[in-house]
Amino acid sequence: MPEPMAVRSGIDMRQLGLVSVICAAILWGVSGTVAQRLFQAGWFTPSALVGLRMTVAGLLLLAGAGVGRRGQVWAVWASRDDALRLLLFAVAGLFGVQYTYFAAIHAGNAAAATFLQYVGPVLIALWSALSARRWPGRRIGAAVALAIAGSFLLTTGGRPGHLDIPLAGVLWGLASAVTMAFYTVYPAPLLRRYDSAVITGWAMLMGGLCAGCLRPWRGVHTALPQAWLWALFVVVLGTLVPFWLYLMSLRWITPTETGLTACLEPLSAALASVLWLHLPVTAGLVAGGACILATLVLLARPSTDGSGPGGAAP
Repeated sequence: MPEPMAVRSGIDMRQLGLVSVICAAILWGVSGTVAQRLFQAGWFTPSALVGLRMTVAGLLLLAGAGVGRRGQVWAVWASRDDALRLLLFAVAGLFGVQYTYFAAIHAGNAAAATFLQYVGPVLIALWSALSARRWPGRRIGAAVALAIAGSFLLTTGGRPGHLDIPLAGVLWGLASAVTMAFYTVYPAPLLRRYDSAVITGWAMLMGGLCAGCLRPWRGVHTALPQAWLWALFVVVLGTLVPFWLYLMSLRWITPTETGLTACLEPLSAALASVLWLHLPVTAGLVAGGACILATLVLLARPSTDGSGPGGAAP
């Protein structure tokens, strides 16, 4: 007997959700490598690319959210407290994570920057446990140990006193992990009251304006059509498309599955850097990246003791 149409449709939707979040993670990872190419060629600075990316993405997200729902786009500004929270999220959160990530790529490389940024979920797990006034469980303790070991191997190659990437790249990468944790946790009250595309759109637009205050076009050489082609890739295929795919996937797959597929972002950034930009494959890169990926897998697993994001609500 053939399966009911609803069952088959449900299976198809789950598969579509998995494919969507996998494609989003890969596009996010590859866009970091494209950004590195733009920086190496001297076509863009981090502030210029962040400004262009956030401004265009913000305008398009707000335009899309406003189709037939114009009042919803402006609703957040009716509340003084929500407006202030949105402003802080835009500046310290979304702009902070975007700028520190691209600065880490500019100072180091896309693979190391992406791996270091993914120390952020460990910080989120620690914050969730501490804000609930409970001692972090063994799972979070193991994730912290793996994140520290991974960061050490990634940046030093296992040799104390030696850095495989410039110190600035290490510091910017760790700063991107902190801002990633902040921008993930802080806007939760806003996202419960307003559409995520509206909040992200306004935050992107205000973040782009912040980047404009850093004199982003100083020293930028964008006369070549190739420079704008790669920049367009970062804005459209590295920002708008994966954001839309990610949101769509959340309708059909679980947060655990979403967390596990997030591992593909640093992997795709590393693979693209090795194949396209000829990044040397070192033991430190492999071992450090593996440790950080292990933390993502560990934290994405459902918790039975309430010790992490997959367990009891904080």
